[in-house]
Amino acid sequence: MNQALPKLPLTADLLAPAPHMAAAADGYGLPPLALQQIVDAPRAPSMSLSPQRDLLAVVQTPALPGIAEVAQPELKLAGLRINPRIYAQSRFSFGTDLSLLEVATQKPRRIRGLPRNLRLADMSWSPDQRYLAFSHVAFKGDKGAVELWLLDIAANKAARLSAQPLSAVLTRGFSWLPDSSGLLVHWRPAGSGKAPVSDGIPRGPVMQDSDAAAGVRQLRTYQDLLKNEHDAQLFEHYITVQLVRLDLHGKAQPIAAPAAYARTAISPDGQHILSQCVTRPYSYLVPASNFGERIEVLNLAGAVLHTVADLPLEEGLPPGNDAVSAGVRNVGWRADAAATLVWVEAQDGGDPARAVADGVRDLVYQHAAPFTAAPQVLARLQMRYAGVAWGRGDVALVNERWHKTRDFRQWRLQPDHPAVAAQLVYAGSYEDRYNSPGAPVLRADAQGFARLLIGEDNSILLDGAGATPEGDRPFLDRLYLDTLHKERLFQSAAPYFENVAAVLNQDGTLILTSRETPTERPNYYLRDLRKPDGQQLLALTHYPHPTPQLRAVQKEQIRYQRADGVELTATLMLPPDYDAQRDGPLPLLMWAYPQEFKSTGAASQTTGSPYRFNAVSYWGPAAFLAMGYAVLDNPSFPIVGSGEEEPNDSYLPQLVADAEAAVEEVVRRGVAERHRIAIGGHSYGAFMTANLLAHTRLFRAGIARSGAYNRTLTPFGFQSEERPYWKAPEVYQAMSPFNYADRIKDALLLIHGAEDANSGTFPVQSERMFQAIKGLGGTARLVMLPNEAHAYRARESILHMLYETNLWLEKYVRHAQP
Repeated sequence: MNQALPKLPLTADLLAPAPHMAAAADGYGLPPLALQQIVDAPRAPSMSLSPQRDLLAVVQTPALPGIAEVAQPELKLAGLRINPRIYAQSRFSFGTDLSLLEVATQKPRRIRGLPRNLRLADMSWSPDQRYLAFSHVAFKGDKGAVELWLLDIAANKAARLSAQPLSAVLTRGFSWLPDSSGLLVHWRPAGSGKAPVSDGIPRGPVMQDSDAAAGVRQLRTYQDLLKNEHDAQLFEHYITVQLVRLDLHGKAQPIAAPAAYARTAISPDGQHILSQCVTRPYSYLVPASNFGERIEVLNLAGAVLHTVADLPLEEGLPPGNDAVSAGVRNVGWRADAAATLVWVEAQDGGDPARAVADGVRDLVYQHAAPFTAAPQVLARLQMRYAGVAWGRGDVALVNERWHKTRDFRQWRLQPDHPAVAAQLVYAGSYEDRYNSPGAPVLRADAQGFARLLIGEDNSILLDGAGATPEGDRPFLDRLYLDTLHKERLFQSAAPYFENVAAVLNQDGTLILTSRETPTERPNYYLRDLRKPDGQQLLALTHYPHPTPQLRAVQKEQIRYQRADGVELTATLMLPPDYDAQRDGPLPLLMWAYPQEFKSTGAASQTTGSPYRFNAVSYWGPAAFLAMGYAVLDNPSFPIVGSGEEEPNDSYLPQLVADAEAAVEEVVRRGVAERHRIAIGGHSYGAFMTANLLAHTRLFRAGIARSGAYNRTLTPFGFQSEERPYWKAPEVYQAMSPFNYADRIKDALLLIHGAEDANSGTFPVQSERMFQAIKGLGGTARLVMLPNEAHAYRARESILHMLYETNLWLEKYVRHAQP
């Protein structure tokens, strides 16, 4: 309901000598000081714009947590990671300070009464902007709780609203009532007792069945699943909540009995609650998101007014990326109506391979309270439903898309008059960034529901990235719905990258933007488009350059061609004061992530912008500018499959061609030499790295983080590959670098979070890849980071990741001989 602003980028102090370091025998290693400074640099705050768009809630982002926090007790149940001390998700970040900033005057406002050692997890403005609710994670000894706090905006004072802790396992635990009189809250049930304890004695075997009548189903590979009935009882204990209506003084009105609410949503009229409860039977094959659900409409006393659907457990979907559930899905409230449900139902059983006589794949329905009349068909879609933006009774925008062809269409509907034919607003390919129309601008209405910002002339606003051959140039357009004529109100212009963060007035002439240059850190500005050029901007924040000694870091957006003519893009970054002619070539780190396309034209489009701030993060490759390396960041690695051909049918030759083109370009420019180039990547980029070392000698070393290397372990598809292993075994075998471990002749560093829960990138992938290379006499190192998931959180883990990477580059790349 509230409009959140993007976090500003993280940068840090960098330059330092590059000493050779010996590997630590045990414990966490520390990289050189220049890399430590990047990790420990102050991080920019996050901001949330108020409903009346005149205040910003500023949340200070803390330093990285220590391993002691990351290693807190954690339960892994039904695909969830739960902290049993606080009955909440175990892996989310916190804010350590909260303040307000007045947009008009740029005056900060301090807040009294904040909890000591604030750990702000979530926050939400009341629709009338009189209050800001937030959750605070409090620890006392070995116990903890997620507490609900309330900030009185006029008094600048915060206080705890309720002593009863929230349950935040499946939701954040609170949401505002539309009239701002209180909140709908998920409490940890009082008197629920302790979690069930197993005696360790099995009650019998774990059994699972498969019925041929269910047909072919895609079963992705998941971690953290339920293993037995005790797990199921634990899962039920931690997801069961007491639904409560809580007023602004902390007075509670329980709603219905405790239940396993996966989601609750109040209607715009404030009189109906849409509830979704997890139901048995559970599964040992899929996570909680696939469990059965009972979807009902309750009144504020908890009585069931209407049953929307009883959805069964769903263990897999039909084959294909366009497959969906067969029954009711995407249930929600119409934002512009008092109490009208909207949902989608597939007309092909959710199977994209099944023919449909009238061409309609999805039907969008609406059903108004009191739900006694028959539901109305709101839209008939020939592709899959892809979201809706509500405006008013005569204006709503519904999207549809089809992954197989990358087609996308947007329609204007009149939801109060569903019989009126839909008007096509846009049709094209969602891969085509150059012609993307942008996204409709939404604003919270008086009840806190996001709705289209509609002008008196029946126009809406579109906010887009503005991709061009010269790079991204964000824009704000006005679209007249009656004629589909467009008017450009704003577009970022060189030498700045300026992005629209929020529209502050009705006609789109006053906007909040984030503005940056390669040497100027992003800051927020007020831009008044009604004023002459040169007088439009007013700085709202003044964040200084975090690393003034690095102002001279060189960055260039470069273009070059693949051997087959596909145009490629990359960001070339060079250390301060470096001159290729004077200093000669440098060791270079290349960092990439392949992407699939259905057309050469889309694959050739420029990505990024040459005017973005030269931010240096510990997560990407740019940190190694501090160690004297050149960096080629995010070079295009397109894998194109035109027509009936799937991209992965020619994955390896295209991957090698992408790499060859990038190497040729940096060598041609004189910034690198062939025998001192490393390749690296995370997740699918790690998979790419292992493949390039197995099938080329282009790189002297590789850094592969949290990857998957044996595709037979992900047999029902991966990334955008929708064919199961049994339909394309040759593709799975050819793309698995594990099968070619004997060909890896250059040094490969494998880093993986020991608790990776990402589907497909199980830690065993790195363990088995390392064992294969070691057993075959290759050069590799395996680093398993304790308590880390797919991305790494602990300061010690991040520092050790940089420590290992720096050692690897020093040993195998910096001093390498031809």
